[in-house]
Amino acid sequence: MTDFLFILYPWIKSLHIMAVISWMAGLFYLPRLYVYHVENAGSVEGASAIFETMELKLLQVIMRPAMIVSWVCGLILVMTPGIVDWGYVWPWTKGASVIAMTWFHHWLALRRKDFLAGRNSLTGRQFRMMNEVPTILMVIIVVSVVVKF
Repeated sequence: MTDFLFILYPWIKSLHIMAVISWMAGLFYLPRLYVYHVENAGSVEGASAIFETMELKLLQVIMRPAMIVSWVCGLILVMTPGIVDWGYVWPWTKGASVIAMTWFHHWLALRRKDFLAGRNSLTGRQFRMMNEVPTILMVIIVVSVVVKF
């Protein structure tokens, strides 16, 4: 099994990186869609339905599959012997940040349900501020993995 993981390692790592890029793109774009939804949907008839469709497709077609592939490939990489030294801090900071990013993904999905139910209470400014969350988590993850402190 160890030999098999070593053979697959560069392929799994490549897939992991591609999935993370896709997931991050969605995490950056969805809060921006919410800003536009809050600030512009009321001014054009039918715009709210268009935003809701865009948000749904982004969540279900891009973000959810990318998150799942990121997690699966990441866990396979972690199980590959010799890749992670748990005596360092970086695997723990990366892991905590990935869990936080997953929580943020689900928080965004709940905000979509608020829009659908007509009970969104957040402003465009608040969604703009939330748009910084994935950036902060990305910085922590990249520095953790590259610097390996």
